Order: sequence, then C-alpha cells, then structure tokens
Amino acid sequence: MKLLSTVAAVSIYQALAFALPAESPVEKRATVQGFDISHYQSNVNFQGAYNSGARFVIIKATEGTTYIDPSFSTHYNGATAASLKRGGYHFARPSSSSGATQANFFLAHGGGWSGDGRTLPGMLDIEYNPSGATCYGLSQSAMVSWISDFVNTYHGKTTRWPMIYSTNDWWTTCTGNSAAFHTTCPLVLARYSTAGPGTIPGGWPYQTIWQNSDSYAYGGDSDIFNGGLTGLQNLCTG
Repeated sequence: MKLLSTVAAVSIYQALAFALPAESPVEKRATVQGFDISHYQSNVNFQGAYNSGARFVIIKATEGTTYIDPSFSTHYNGATAASLKRGGYHFARPSSSSGATQANFFLAHGGGWSGDGRTLPGMLDIEYNPSGATCYGLSQSAMVSWISDFVNTYHGKTTRWPMIYSTNDWWTTCTGNSAAFHTTCPLVLARYSTAGPGTIPGGWPYQTIWQNSDSYAYGGDSDIFNGGLTGLQNLCTG
C-alpha cells in the first residue's frame, strides 16, 4: 500500500477528529456526608454539620446487654432539631449473650425504627473486641449464627433489616467472609483512607455507607453515604 503524504494524512486525521463527538467527562457519583457519634463526643455541633452539608448521623445507643449510652437521648434530640436523619447503633458483645437478646436490648433503648422518613434502620456494630479475643472466642460459623440471630430478631420486630458495620479484615477473619447478609443488610464499611473504601467483603456489591475517617469537624467519625439524597431517603423509608 502506498503511504499517504504527510499533508494528506494530517488533513484526514483532522476531519475525523472533528466528526467524532467530544469525550464526555467522567460522571462523579453523588454522595451525602454524615457522621457517627457516641458519649465520647460531649459537644456536637449538629446545626453546623447540617449547614456544612451533612444530612444524617448514627448515634450509639447500647452495648451488650448492660450498657446504655448516657448521651443517646441528648444526641438524638439534637440531631432531630437540626433536621438530620438519625438512627441508633448497637456495639455487639457476642461472647456475653445471644444475638436475639442484644437485639431486643437495643430495640428497648433507642434502636427502633419508624416510617417517619427521617429515621435510619438500626446499625449493628460488629468489629474487633476491645477487651479480649478478636472474634470474642467464637468460631466463624458461630459468629455468623450470632449475627443472624441479631438481624433476624431486629427484622422481626421492625420489618427492617439493620445495617451492619464492620471492616474487611474483621469480617474476613471472624465470619470467614460470609455472604449470608449481602442481600438484606446494608453494609457500613470502615476504612480510614482518602483512596476509597477498598475491598468490599461478604459478597456485598458495594458499601451503603463508608466510614472514611475517625475525625469529623463537627463531632465524631466521618461517614459518606453512597448515593444522593433520594437514596438516603429510601434508606430511611425502606
């Protein structure tokens, strides 16, 4: 084949380039800022958070079957007054009692759900044991059974599946990377990074909320909802 002259080749290239549609910029997925808090945050600026763009907060309610967060009511009322969507979370202690027992304790002390359009489903915080064996002395299968007991009890009482908070490492280590909950319970994945949530465990196709930092300007930890305001509203209403 005879080579085109340089001038002809440039002319053809320019004509083709002009005919092609301009490259579309990569669309950035919508996200919504939120945060989570407990009694460790005694002074939370709820209105400041809302004014800066935050739209939800997850508040510690209970731990095991003996601890009720003393700041829960104050935090919950403050969040409500600032028009934030809010919900409670339960810090699991799987070695102390059954999942059902702890779910009922959570429900009795702030962990309930209502279809008012501003209440998030409760969240099970299941992670590293702060005072003993990482997996609380349970085998992987026993841990999955414990979690099932909790989430099934919660669902039976509220009609909503609770969110599950964990890390990829803990979930893989202590449940064997179980995929038993990925079609029912929204995942709240903790990974402190600016590079994204990282590996998603347990068969979940994506995280619903990413806890991306342990420091948020208005109090507590920073959480990023994976979607826009409509998706956040849907999470509240079910």
